Amino acid sequence: MLRGVPPIPRLLGLTALIPFLWGAATYLNGDLAAWGASHLGPRFVGPYVQLFFGSVLLSFMSGALFAFATRGGGPAGAAAHVLAALPAIWAFAMTGGGPVSAAMNLIFGFAGLLLLDLAFAYWRLAPPWWMRLRLPMAVVILACLAVGVVL
Repeated sequence: MLRGVPPIPRLLGLTALIPFLWGAATYLNGDLAAWGASHLGPRFVGPYVQLFFGSVLLSFMSGALFAFATRGGGPAGAAAHVLAALPAIWAFAMTGGGPVSAAMNLIFGFAGLLLLDLAFAYWRLAPPWWMRLRLPMAVVILACLAVGVVL
């Protein structure tokens, strides 16, 4: 599914999944969570690493979409710039209130980001390989965040 994605974006995309996978694993395994908390600190296990990194990643993705928006001109380009800012604003405004509600809001944020990714790809502002990278990433991120919401 990642065929055609340039090596550096592929590597960075896969690396960005680590905090989500680690957070889900430490949420599900108490021994792993205890090891992680004692060796890395309690902020780097369970939902806490997911919530912090999820906010960072939504903000980073706003920057990526903002860069893509510069390829558009006129009113469509202006609209793309405004839309590009939404993930960062969402992360800032919606990740308080405890780990379950913050994780749920990040799920909504990453689902919304996927819709923006689709729109930017449709408008030919994103590179042709963009959705081959973003769709599998979104599936993994949403599944990992759901662990803390559902269980």
